[in-house]
Amino acid sequence: MTATQLPLPVADENAGPYGITTGPDGALWITLVHSGRIARLTLDGDCTEYPLDSPSCGPTVITPGPDGALWFTRYQDHRIGRITTAGGATAFDIPTPDSGPYGITAGPDGALWFTQMNTDRIGRVTGEGKVTEFELPVTGAFPSAITTGPDGALWFTLNQANAIGRMTTDGDTVLYPLPTPGAAPVGITSDGTALWFVEIAAGQVGRISVTGEIEEFPLPDRTARPHAIVATGPGDCWFTEWGANRIGRITANGDVTEYDLPTPSAEPHGVTVGPDGAVWAALEVGAVARVS
Repeated sequence: MTATQLPLPVADENAGPYGITTGPDGALWITLVHSGRIARLTLDGDCTEYPLDSPSCGPTVITPGPDGALWFTRYQDHRIGRITTAGGATAFDIPTPDSGPYGITAGPDGALWFTQMNTDRIGRVTGEGKVTEFELPVTGAFPSAITTGPDGALWFTLNQANAIGRMTTDGDTVLYPLPTPGAAPVGITSDGTALWFVEIAAGQVGRISVTGEIEEFPLPDRTARPHAIVATGPGDCWFTEWGANRIGRITANGDVTEYDLPTPSAEPHGVTVGPDGAVWAALEVGAVARVS
């Protein structure tokens, strides 16, 4: 396998591709965090940009919704965005001011669930835009990424509380402290049987069972700063190494393979499984990477 790189033909070379996901239309959808736009990229390289209502809204993490649209967090103006595959965009206010929405995922209940970094809350938004917030039993936790687990609960990383959280759709919450102090977990994904997460400060990948057992796997380069992670199947996960300029792969027993990116200091952020089955990552330098 090799990593190849494709520049994004967007209007602003400093747009800052950040989040990436595969849409229901078979295209890749990418947040351009610095230009307030969403990009749609087909597998043959056609790229379309959709401007949002504010160039400084900070679109961050993006995910497919149950309604056939793409949903994303707007970190800078503290709103939740929705965009159709035809490019029609709307946004919904969050009741708590300056909440800092970051991670977002489709929940098991037909709603979207998201983290609020600044206010120690998990939010839920319906397709009609109604938002409900659930307070966490900890302060200064910096909830980051979130995903739906194989048990039908929401699982999320608590970057500054050094823990993994689990919340039911009723808001009942349990926190699981990490064995490594100061690990600062960020990305999290489900492989269908367990949850996998990355520890950006410790240079490790972790796995947690739905009953809370945690195992950690050190990376060859402990300064790699792993950022986002996606599962392709049980015990098979891919992650970005923001500090090492690589895409990594980890197996169920902790074996790690790494792939260098062609451009130095590309700053890989979000990662997803593409419509072609390859692994794609968004690069801060104005490009996407593909590993196949």
